[in-house]
Amino acid sequence: MTSTPTRRIDDDLRLAHVIADQVDATTMARFGAVDLQVTQKPDLTPVTDADRTAEEIVRAQLARTRPRDAIIGEEMGATGHSQRQWVIDPIDGTKNFVRGVPVWATLIGLVEDGEVVVGVVSAPALQRRWWAGTGSGAWTGRSLSAARQIHVSEVSEVKDASLSYSSLGGWAERGRLRAFLSLAQECWRTRAYGDFWSYMLLAEGAVDIAAEPELALHDMVGLVPIVTEAGGRFTSLDGEDGPWGADAAASNGHLHDAVLEYLSAQED
Repeated sequence: MTSTPTRRIDDDLRLAHVIADQVDATTMARFGAVDLQVTQKPDLTPVTDADRTAEEIVRAQLARTRPRDAIIGEEMGATGHSQRQWVIDPIDGTKNFVRGVPVWATLIGLVEDGEVVVGVVSAPALQRRWWAGTGSGAWTGRSLSAARQIHVSEVSEVKDASLSYSSLGGWAERGRLRAFLSLAQECWRTRAYGDFWSYMLLAEGAVDIAAEPELALHDMVGLVPIVTEAGGRFTSLDGEDGPWGADAAASNGHLHDAVLEYLSAQED
């Protein structure tokens, strides 16, 4: 018999898919639109009318179906005080979205009593979706009924590993560029797939390491269960498991201690 917590996670995962379907329809309609409205937030990052509309859709659906749950969204902040917190990035990769690059996604995650239990990453311009719930494995496909399970790689040496990252500028700003470059130079291959895609490729076993020096909670929550349920590990650069730091190192697990050692090296 399926336990009550597992049934609840399954229900939440199905709801996240329903929400993602609704958001995908809206974001795809605005992707490449000639009248797309783009403004700058106080941190000088771009935000579009599609970002705001997407988050409004998520909040409206959760208000109807999970009215007691709290919500943390990139564009509209935090509401509610429940131990069940939905964490939303309506468009991860807004700069790509604005420029017509199809590598962007909606990230939906659920935290329950301090543990991330559900994650959905929907990238409609790539025609891809990934998801996971605690204890249910990590999956990719067009829908819950048309999916395949995914697993991280078995690469066990950094010299044989493929590394994906987002940019070099953030590493320099945080005094870790030399440490990052030392890791990159040791790896077999490096590519800047960037943003959510680095972590989804990791969960699929296509790359072995992903790391970023500056991230917010909404950037990470939806990714964590997919990486970990695929057999990988997701921590801060200081080794704290989960999305609770301000940065991230993810790996297939076999490489994680070595990755953290490289990235903790002190600059001269």
